[in-house]
Amino acid sequence: MALSATKLLRSNLFSSAKLVGTLSLHSKYLNTGDSYNFIKVEKKGAKNNVALIYLNRPDALNALNDGIISDLTIALDDAQKDDDIGAIIITGSGRAFAAGADIKEMENKTFQECMKSGFLDHWNSVAKCTKPTIAAVNGFALGGGCELAMMCDIILASDKAKFGQPEIKLGTIPGAGGTQRLTRVVGKSLAMEMVLTGDHISANEALAAGLASKVYPADDLLNKAIKTAENIASKSKLIVAMAKDAVNTAYETTLAEGIKFEKKIFYATFATDDRKEGMTAFVNKREAEFKDQ
Repeated sequence: MALSATKLLRSNLFSSAKLVGTLSLHSKYLNTGDSYNFIKVEKKGAKNNVALIYLNRPDALNALNDGIISDLTIALDDAQKDDDIGAIIITGSGRAFAAGADIKEMENKTFQECMKSGFLDHWNSVAKCTKPTIAAVNGFALGGGCELAMMCDIILASDKAKFGQPEIKLGTIPGAGGTQRLTRVVGKSLAMEMVLTGDHISANEALAAGLASKVYPADDLLNKAIKTAENIASKSKLIVAMAKDAVNTAYETTLAEGIKFEKKIFYATFATDDRKEGMTAFVNKREAEFKDQ
């Protein structure tokens, strides 16, 4: 059953308020050093306001194991606490974004272990991230890799990217949102075909289906992703968080309740200094200087 617009409003405004509170308490918090085992983190952009996270197991095609997910969760948390960071990019090292979950870690698990441990529950950190996330899919995004990309707010793909949910070939099904997010994005028929056959689709097929928003030549992908992230990061972080909540709510409720929720969020922007600054700057034909307030 869909959540009520009021309940969603309270929940999402709380998330936005929590984000703003966090932004005021932390500065330059993102760790770009060597403290990670399975990822690399850099600050990018002319203002160092973009967090670039590389999944970094190239010899294993960046297969997602517990270590890479743990590192990613920590890096995302750090990026959310860093008031310089306005957007986050996740990409892969080498020729893959992420070619699935690490099957060796899963091979001997039992039903009882999965149930007791809440297996894969902690994979949801990307979906829970309050700042905008961009998946720069540079190659294979299969199984858990496709699911990870779909947890991001925007998917940009290289012309060499391949998307797929091949779990059926292993005698299982997607377990990190693949059957749910894929169906919502590309529709039942294509999602069913991908899940039941395990076949891949190309970057251009993903673009046509609405899974990716842009496709770029492989050599241009990262620069284009950084420019997109910089564009987002130049806006008010407070208003961006509210806009992200409003778009995400479209997946969680009916159209009528979603419209009500959007209207309330729209009204709420009039309680911010940044809304006033944005409109005043427009009227006076100058660039807005947002303060995230």
